[in-house]
Amino acid sequence: MMRHKEKIKIFTTTVTAGQYKGKKIEIPDIFTTRSSKGILKESLFNTLQFDIIDKNFVELFAGSGSIGLEALSRGAGHCYFMEYNKTAFRCLEGNVKRLDPSKCHLFYGDSFEKFEMVYGLVKKSKEKTYFYFDPPFSTRDGMDDIYDKTIALIEGIEPEVAELVIIEHMTNLDMPQVIGAFELVKRKKFGRSTMTYYKPKED
Repeated sequence: MMRHKEKIKIFTTTVTAGQYKGKKIEIPDIFTTRSSKGILKESLFNTLQFDIIDKNFVELFAGSGSIGLEALSRGAGHCYFMEYNKTAFRCLEGNVKRLDPSKCHLFYGDSFEKFEMVYGLVKKSKEKTYFYFDPPFSTRDGMDDIYDKTIALIEGIEPEVAELVIIEHMTNLDMPQVIGAFELVKRKKFGRSTMTYYKPKED
């Protein structure tokens, strides 16, 4: 198999709850796919609970898809994944095959470039959507504006399309109180990572 030639170590984790509990998820050991810590994932789904049932779940910068696949296991209707790293994308494809390919839509390429197309699909579905942004931490050259670009994407989301927008980001980053039609409702810190939740503003 290709991955042994590439000498990339593969870690495994498992789906923690729902229909596919215990199913294996492979995560390549490359720095663009920091596996979202178990405690962070647990906190996220404790917040979302049953609200995600039958809703769309969009995971940008998906890596191996561990967040979106957990959402799928817990009842999300359709999951959309965007990932530009070839090794991570190959793992994502394998992970999806082990769960339910019929409910997963995979997009290979830059999340910023693919977002408009995916947004069009979820908008057309008329089902509320959860957007999960986990941009790579800006440790590489050219990545400094990644949060500005992420915020610009969120500003383009219409409130009637989104149930919730969640951003996983560096803890030392101050996220704005308001982004477009959304306001900050919750912030949860996990060491170097923080999850910030935005809901459509109340009229």
